[in-house]
Amino acid sequence: MGKIKILIVDDEKLIRDGLNIILSTYEDIEVVGLCEDGYDALEFCRKNPVDIILMDIRMSKCDGVLGTRIIKEEFEDIKILILTTFSDIEYIQEALKYGASGYLLKDSSYDLIYEGIKAAIKGNIVVHPEIADKILSNIPRDRESTGEIKTHNLTDREITIIKEIAKGLTNKEIGEELYLSEGTIKNNISTILSKLHLRDRTQIAIFAFKNNLMT
Repeated sequence: MGKIKILIVDDEKLIRDGLNIILSTYEDIEVVGLCEDGYDALEFCRKNPVDIILMDIRMSKCDGVLGTRIIKEEFEDIKILILTTFSDIEYIQEALKYGASGYLLKDSSYDLIYEGIKAAIKGNIVVHPEIADKILSNIPRDRESTGEIKTHNLTDREITIIKEIAKGLTNKEIGEELYLSEGTIKNNISTILSKLHLRDRTQIAIFAFKNNLMT
């Protein structure tokens, strides 16, 4: 695989330039563009190949929530990581609903941001542990969770895999936990997505939170 092509989206020039300088020092990353809002980012993606977008959640013209929605509608394979603060819980939930791969705090170390980028590219959900509980507590729970699960005919193994995905584990890590091959886990996840009529791992995690599978 070649370098990871990253688009940085933030309405503060200082943040854009700072992230550009630091992320460009990693050998497997290529910063392909800098944009000021979600609309600009969408136009950039229409003209250039992008693997992942690092996007601020609070921008005046087109914020990270709307930006995530319009970009994922047109480019579902592009990963989006949201840059946020402790006070943006509602925004984060909306961005996840529209397909964001997770979120990072703006004051995270650059190494943590780099690791988040790598995790998102692999298809994992990036969740900052310090505010994960706060976000999960704000996601509406389904009181009829047991009935919902039965409706989809999920097996015990599939339910276990859903729980592990919600914890942020990779296919390899889940396989090690369950003593199964990575390929078997991948096949199970494809079945889960089909049964639940979901698009990706992020939506599986949200399903787990809403249906009390993390308790």
